[in-house]
Amino acid sequence: MFRALMVDRPDDGFTCEIVELSDDDLPEGDVVVDVEYSTVNFKDGLAVTDSSPIVRNFPMVPGIDLAGTVATSDSPEVAIGDRVVVNGWGLGEEAWGGFSQRARLDAGWTVPIPAGITSLEAMAIGTAGYTAMLCVLALEDHDVTPGSGPVLVTGAAGGVGSVAVALLAARGYEVHASTGRPTESDYLERLGASVIVERDELSEGGGRALARARWAGAVDAVGSHTLANVLAQIRPEGCVAACGLAQGMDLVTTVAPFILRGVTLRGIHSVHVPRHRRLEAWRRLDEDLDRDLLASMTRVVGLAEVPAVSEEILGGRIRGRVVVDVNA
Repeated sequence: MFRALMVDRPDDGFTCEIVELSDDDLPEGDVVVDVEYSTVNFKDGLAVTDSSPIVRNFPMVPGIDLAGTVATSDSPEVAIGDRVVVNGWGLGEEAWGGFSQRARLDAGWTVPIPAGITSLEAMAIGTAGYTAMLCVLALEDHDVTPGSGPVLVTGAAGGVGSVAVALLAARGYEVHASTGRPTESDYLERLGASVIVERDELSEGGGRALARARWAGAVDAVGSHTLANVLAQIRPEGCVAACGLAQGMDLVTTVAPFILRGVTLRGIHSVHVPRHRRLEAWRRLDEDLDRDLLASMTRVVGLAEVPAVSEEILGGRIRGRVVVDVNA
């Protein structure tokens, strides 16, 4: 028997509770993982609080990330004892996810955890940090280098933003960090930000189609008016890697940044990323991410604390990353 956090939608509403399960309850798959850690992302917060139709099938074990050790395997590609991480692939939405002490899933979803990263660190990184790395890779793909000029990170005190600031600073970029929480300025500067940009500078609608070109590139986790205003201030041939919608899904802008400055808007997703890109992202995370900085932005909670943390993350009150010790 093992414990899991399960959400369900019975006739009388919505439930979220810790339950006892056995291997017989697990869905189909060719690999069983003894889960050590998961993490709470914005999408997990929506699922656990029933704030958005994230969950496609009920009952569901949420948690879009997990890290642990392979307990059984019917796949020649994955061996018993392998340390693996899983991000995306519909985990916690269509397939049972990481808020459980055991998980059965497709072997092809697993990625080996680099030798230099612990299971806890893999979840301190999680989908947020892995997405941040995909954003950095996208900027590099579009020739945004440390010599190109400063790079902006929006939503910088959140999970994606915190890791993005640390990764870019480690690579030698001049990082400008936008946040609506001025009290987090010291935290962001410790991660490597050299300039703090107040959220109000970017969050209002009705901005100019083109404004003074300030940044060579940007990592945007906010969307909506903020993304529109960022695009208007990107230097010629710059790139914005857009990965979030904290402000909203809408985007009211013009073609001016694209046809007058050659700006690229690069969408970043994390769910169905090809394996070769995942392996490169995790290799670079192992190479670039300072473990002490990662620890400084990480808080560890138990499975029973996930509902309360979910409320915090939806309320914008979380700094950095929250790791879930599913065995605590």
